Amino acid sequence: MKTHKNIFDKIISPENLFSAWDSFKSDKRGKPDVQRFEWNLEQNIFQLHRNLKSKTYTHSPYEGFYIKDPKQRHIHKATVRDRILHHAVFSVVNPIFELTFIPTSFSCRVGFGTHKGVEVLEKIMRGVSQNNTHPCFVLKCDVRKFFDSVNHGILLSIIKKRIKDDDALWLLESIVRSYESAPGKGIPIGNLTSQLFANIYMNELDQFVKHRLKIKHYVRYTDDFALVSESPEELEKLLIPISEFLENELALTLHPDKSILHSMCQGVDFLGYVIFPKHRLIRAKTKHRIFRKMGERTEEYKLGNISALTLGQSLQSYLGVLSHANTHRLREKLLNQFWIKNNQ
Repeated sequence: MKTHKNIFDKIISPENLFSAWDSFKSDKRGKPDVQRFEWNLEQNIFQLHRNLKSKTYTHSPYEGFYIKDPKQRHIHKATVRDRILHHAVFSVVNPIFELTFIPTSFSCRVGFGTHKGVEVLEKIMRGVSQNNTHPCFVLKCDVRKFFDSVNHGILLSIIKKRIKDDDALWLLESIVRSYESAPGKGIPIGNLTSQLFANIYMNELDQFVKHRLKIKHYVRYTDDFALVSESPEELEKLLIPISEFLENELALTLHPDKSILHSMCQGVDFLGYVIFPKHRLIRAKTKHRIFRKMGERTEEYKLGNISALTLGQSLQSYLGVLSHANTHRLREKLLNQFWIKNNQ
């Protein structure tokens, strides 16, 4: 196993911190807190560098708020200074672990993502079913309260297997322990580093499934994963070793109501889409969320809070989501309801 030393100086270098700022600011320049930080940008970046170098840096408290997307989620927003550091850490640490990730892990990776995950699962299902001529079953699983359940000690022990730099480990531990949902547990939804930590943590399951259980057809996105086989009995038998591994090695539990065995003919719900033998639909909840969000954006436009350009960009974004499924009528309805009406 390859280990990495002397990465702390690379993480905290002014060059890396300024590069992290460039990555962070790209879509946030209009935010008041970002503008305040940018007003004294060089002073703020060099102060962050000095605090890190002297190890007097401490992570600031988070700002908590709720979003509904579609279910309610508790988001924890870090300060601008801390989020820049998260980007700096990600740029150095992610490549170390990226090499260990399996090809069918799709969360927070360049060239991957939700749409790619759905496409690959669909391709696997067609292969197993031999182009819909044989039975095909999918075991879809979900980890219960994943982000709140990540064990800090276990996560840090996994990181320490590959990173042997004490200063870098001090910094990573500072970020890991900056948030708790319960004593010694939890990573905040919304952090870039949380997405990295989630991949590092769940990669342990990926390796177990692929190399210990020897499962060929397996796809994961964060805490959602799916296994494909022509035998429903084979899939049902896998629940026990997977559940035991999660509980014993990662202190996680499968959601009791979200470990579901589907046949391909019934349709397989994965990452917002429902895959059928000859077509793909968008999940009903996703459809309702799109129309609700576009209704909200339209009201903002009518009140003068956003421009026609911003409204159009939101519409195009949702049309892009719909373009990955068989949704011609739905796209026409969205266009008629939120574009033509508001541009007459």
